Amino acid sequence: MWIILYSMIVKDIMKDPYVIEKDISLVEAARIMSSKSIGSLIFVSKNRAKGIVAEGDLLKNFGKNKKISEIMSRNIISVSQEENIDAALKLMKDNKIKRLPVMDKGKNLIGIITMTDIAANCDKLEEDFLIN
Repeated sequence: MWIILYSMIVKDIMKDPYVIEKDISLVEAARIMSSKSIGSLIFVSKNRAKGIVAEGDLLKNFGKNKKISEIMSRNIISVSQEENIDAALKLMKDNKIKRLPVMDKGKNLIGIITMTDIAANCDKLEEDFLIN
């Protein structure tokens, strides 16, 4: 029997999120995401995440004269910084998403973790597996 235990947690590989605090156009959002080489923007008000706009949202609305508040996902699925990577991956898989905002105990946005971050750290992750 193989038992795999996972010890790496979200805060070990999360990155700083790119946040915006004003409602911007989709064109401006695309410019920011392109110039920063990021796949999402998180709309924040009073340190609380109110919505997330991903590159797929921009593609679906290409050519439309809209603001991010009109297309952003308001139902933000997030993860705790103390959660293990396995749980974060399960959340992504179950919800068919590629990124998770990371929240502290007070539900304040403190980071973001993406499938790319996990893939980039897979060499470190494999070291954290314990096989019996």
